[in-house]
Amino acid sequence: MSATVETVHVALPGREYDIRIGEGLLARAGAEIGPLLRRPRVAILTDETVAALHLAAFRAGLGDIEAPAQALPAGEATKCWAQFGCAVEWLIEQKVERRDIVVALGGGVIGDLAGFAAAVLRRGVRFVQVPTTLLAQVDSSVGGKTGINSPQGKNLIGAFHQPSLVLADTGVLGTLAPRDFLAGYGEVVKYGLLGDAAFFEWLEAQGPALAAGDVAARIAAVKRSCEAKARIVERDETEQGDRALLNLGHTFGHALEAATGYSDRLLHGEGVAIGCALAFELSARMGLCAQEDPSRVRAHLDAMGMKKDLADIPGDLPDADGLIALMAQDKKVQDGRLRFILARGIGEAFVTAEADPALVRSILAEALAAR
Repeated sequence: MSATVETVHVALPGREYDIRIGEGLLARAGAEIGPLLRRPRVAILTDETVAALHLAAFRAGLGDIEAPAQALPAGEATKCWAQFGCAVEWLIEQKVERRDIVVALGGGVIGDLAGFAAAVLRRGVRFVQVPTTLLAQVDSSVGGKTGINSPQGKNLIGAFHQPSLVLADTGVLGTLAPRDFLAGYGEVVKYGLLGDAAFFEWLEAQGPALAAGDVAARIAAVKRSCEAKARIVERDETEQGDRALLNLGHTFGHALEAATGYSDRLLHGEGVAIGCALAFELSARMGLCAQEDPSRVRAHLDAMGMKKDLADIPGDLPDADGLIALMAQDKKVQDGRLRFILARGIGEAFVTAEADPALVRSILAEALAAR
């Protein structure tokens, strides 16, 4: 195992927890999770893809801890009532008690669904996130947002329920397909763009090495992303203010995900990356940031081989009005007005409801026309 295991502490009073980051954490899962247990037993929710890759190693790492597991189908479509119901009923069949721990072993879909199941089972049991994708390690496993999708929009059903521990084994990132790794990288870039210009500059220099498998760069990027998210969550756990900054790129991105049916036509992190490019384009058109900023964002996404335009999404898309209608279902709507996360420059994002709807429509229409 790599000697380097980094710890980021999330200091929420009464709900504190550590994010452990490094290679080889699956192999020492028992040592990490054991101190939290009242009895030597956990219940694991995972998906079929992750189970084939990592379940045996995780169970071996748990040692003498009993660990029944349920594998759900892989993919965003699993974040639905039907699969959620299956997961909760399975946990009840396993006689999971209020003092037990549910383990979410997988990417963002499993983390969100398992966390929500833990939140409602017996009115709340503890859970541990063991994120196996870059996107989950830097974003969805941290901060306690859990939930499932509705046909009318993403993550509209859920609860805030903080994990008791996050184990981010960066070694498992080597099993990701390049597309899945880069989709997660969309969320990493977001942290630089929203509040840390120096981190974005570091990514411009280190991104290619990170994508190619550089261990130290991967640990550093996950740690910096988790630190950024932890500090924001500590200030605003339930998204009354600052936490909305974490949705940079998501207002556009979630609408694009809905437009593509939450399918593999567009992965979540890809939607976020395209959404960040659109948010910077809107910011520049509103005179908030330099004209060069959107170009710099798109140039970095391009250098990383990522999706950056609506033209990069295969298949048909709704027209500009159709996309705006999907955006109107977003959770960031307040008093009937859609809030955008815009930027005064790279690393200087802010939340506003002042975006001109005609300008938003025109930017989307132009992007669609370029397809």
